[in-house]
Amino acid sequence: MIKLAVSGCCGKMGRRIVALAGADKAVQLVGALEQPGHPAIGKKLSDVLVIPGFDFNVVSNPEILKDADVLIEFTNPATTVEHLISAVKYKKTMVIGTTGLELPQLEKIKQASTKIPILFSPNMSLGVNLVFRLVKELAEKLTREYQVDITEVHHVHKLDAPSGTAKRLMEIIKEMPEWENEHIKIDSIREGEIVGDHQVHFSSPGDSIIIKHSAKTRNIFAQGALIAAKFIIQQKPGLYDMQDVIG
Repeated sequence: MIKLAVSGCCGKMGRRIVALAGADKAVQLVGALEQPGHPAIGKKLSDVLVIPGFDFNVVSNPEILKDADVLIEFTNPATTVEHLISAVKYKKTMVIGTTGLELPQLEKIKQASTKIPILFSPNMSLGVNLVFRLVKELAEKLTREYQVDITEVHHVHKLDAPSGTAKRLMEIIKEMPEWENEHIKIDSIREGEIVGDHQVHFSSPGDSIIIKHSAKTRNIFAQGALIAAKFIIQQKPGLYDMQDVIG
């Protein structure tokens, strides 16, 4: 059985991961982390989330990683880097879904991956990662006769824009030599409580190709994070993503 610690346990994603972990017989949640000063610190996780079976306290000290095999991290860039240091210290694997990371922080993840296995993805959904593959195939086959636009829509509470998923979609396209220097517009919309919609539109004078993914619930990301945890625990030190998981 895989022992999990969840960072950001009281956030929108953390709550879903905790709930699904409780119903997954292959994993055991052994630690719950929140930022210092969070009102849940010192309280039992089961009381805070109103989910039975988690009779341990929410803490801010990453020393709890000593008792875990994998840390699942959906927080902010600064907290992610801090916990990255602890994961290396205690030789624990990590699943990182944090978005909004800058290049120096991404470099720290890369450096840490030489010492521990890390799975890092801007989107843990299996469906979105299949969309990544479809977009790559289109970018390989289509010519610059096409114009590409990306639109992403999220809830008003999402802080980073464009989303990590939208940035990754653009990166995938620009990895193709034909598109390397092309301008790709990303429209970011924040409204209501939308979980996450992403659309890539390839348009030419003759036709349009639209690939769209709509997340109906955060469960798809939480399920993906648990699948990622089961994958990464079996790997050697290195940097992996969900493309490695789906094979």
